[in-house]
Amino acid sequence: MAEPLPPLSLYIHTPWCVRKCPYCDFNSHEPKRNELPEAAYLKALLQDIDGDLELAAGRTIQSIFIGGGTPSLLSPGFYGRLLSEVSVRLPFSETIEITLEANPGTTEQSRFTGYRDAGINRLSLGVQSFHSEQLAALGRIHGGEEAVSAVRQARQAGFDNLNIDLMHGLPQQTSQLAMADIEQALALSPEHLSWYQLTLEPNTAFYVHPPSLPHEETLWDIQDQGHSRLQQAGLERYEISAYARLDRQSLHNLNYWQFGDYLGIGAGAHGKLSHVDTQGQWHIERRWKTRQPDAYLRRVNDPRGFIAGKQPIAANELPLEFSMNALRLTQGVPVSMWSAHTGLPVEVLLARLHNAEKKGLLMEMPKRLQASPQGLLFLNELLALISDE
Repeated sequence: MAEPLPPLSLYIHTPWCVRKCPYCDFNSHEPKRNELPEAAYLKALLQDIDGDLELAAGRTIQSIFIGGGTPSLLSPGFYGRLLSEVSVRLPFSETIEITLEANPGTTEQSRFTGYRDAGINRLSLGVQSFHSEQLAALGRIHGGEEAVSAVRQARQAGFDNLNIDLMHGLPQQTSQLAMADIEQALALSPEHLSWYQLTLEPNTAFYVHPPSLPHEETLWDIQDQGHSRLQQAGLERYEISAYARLDRQSLHNLNYWQFGDYLGIGAGAHGKLSHVDTQGQWHIERRWKTRQPDAYLRRVNDPRGFIAGKQPIAANELPLEFSMNALRLTQGVPVSMWSAHTGLPVEVLLARLHNAEKKGLLMEMPKRLQASPQGLLFLNELLALISDE
């Protein structure tokens, strides 16, 4: 008997930003004109999702994440129409989580209220820091006071599920400045905090012209102090860089990390979809959409659709694909999920993990596949053991 298909989510990409940040390697573009092509993009998104419906037939959407770019550049009316049309095509779970990424400096009170009325019930605010020098170094268009104001406006609009994105290891950042950022974030009482270290990614301005970053000792000190403070404040770490209050973990991101399925629509969006063929064989495919916004819009009514590429996940790649997601979760996943997602018996996993246990990278087996605190720090080494590389 075939395993049931995993939960299904929807990712919607908005590719425009006011200004490209020097650290950003996401698919984001400064608009060529003052007005964004909302009507044209809405039409394209709906045709895009229509092309993916066959693989999502009979399934319910558990969560939606609208990312970017800067999704809050588009109007509440745009999202109201989009979500209404998507719900006609695919059923929504009664407990669906719909997240919108918003940047301080691109929103106001009425706009937050409009997003709430459109059906969005979770906000993720890209704050990154509350200090002007760090924000300027990161190329952000907002200041610390605007970030605080955005949180308060979101609360006044009725949002009771709020994430703050916060970075550390920033140019010229000291431990004291990093901890001050955390204290300011905690003062705003977010339900969720994404707290991650700045990394210099290829194809970014920072990669070409690296800024002066804190020394390794300072980075370790920031991580130790920050983790302890967030735990003390009641934000439990449930993923490498995610902290949440009780029952406020991101359902959308949990689906990613538990190797669930997701449709991806919009310029440059990625998706992962599972299906069972007529012989009962399980297949998993990754697909991605046309990346450049103008090229994406030109695909409207094109018989080729919006897909730029697709690739099945080979059987020998599944152990690493599954593990690199599941092991990001601090509590890991039940060992039984290994067989369901890789097609390999648990005995194969246990044999591969013998050395990982000896090295202290894994919690006690065999009930859960769970990295130890040491394993979370040296995740690449742990993944190499599991993938048998």
